[in-house]
Amino acid sequence: MIRVRITRTRGSSPRETGAAMFVTAQGVQGTIGGGQLEYMAIDRARQMLARDEAAARMDVPLGPEIGQCCGGRVELDLTRIAEAPAGPEHPQVLIFGAGHVGRALSRALALLPLRPILIDQRAQELAQASGETRLTPLPEAEIRKAPFGSSFVILTHDHALDFLLAAEALRRMDAPYIGMIGSKTKLAQFRRFARAQGLDTDRLTCPIGAGWSRDKRPEIIAAFTAAELIGRLTETVSPFEKYSCDS
Repeated sequence: MIRVRITRTRGSSPRETGAAMFVTAQGVQGTIGGGQLEYMAIDRARQMLARDEAAARMDVPLGPEIGQCCGGRVELDLTRIAEAPAGPEHPQVLIFGAGHVGRALSRALALLPLRPILIDQRAQELAQASGETRLTPLPEAEIRKAPFGSSFVILTHDHALDFLLAAEALRRMDAPYIGMIGSKTKLAQFRRFARAQGLDTDRLTCPIGAGWSRDKRPEIIAAFTAAELIGRLTETVSPFEKYSCDS
């Protein structure tokens, strides 16, 4: 197996320094950004496998000559390794409420480097869901025991339960994203509720996925919420690392 890793970038590039993929004779795991750069790296890695080479380097200008007009330059390190290392564990996103929006959001987040867990007190709603689910009579306890850095999205069938869960989530100072479905009126009501408990609501996103469209179909709300959430989790990435250029 050959590990292909970006060691240096100059100008615009498809992926950031440190991005890697793993190439075997039969397949590829991971990506360094796609496009002609990736095809060239895969071809070179397979040459190394065929020739039993241990290491190589590539310095690739991303210009018209390779059909990838990012305009930057990428240096690659290719190294033979025994096996691909285990990937990092994805951050958990606990979704409370397995209704239409909750199920749609669980499906949307499953496509991202996240671990969505759909939580509800109703077995019949969870039975209609795909992916990881959790049936519990005490959903607030799931917030307390969630791993460090977990995010929470609250969209149950019960406003009172939403308020209880949102308050519990706000007590977790490590949560990068706390979202609650609702309206401006619901948010105002929750702020009064939270203020009585000494909680700061500035970290709460409510409504979720707002400001993009008036379309309230569950799949649309889920798509915008997924974008909002992953944007929050990756907002410390530099602008050059946010965009891919595959053509």
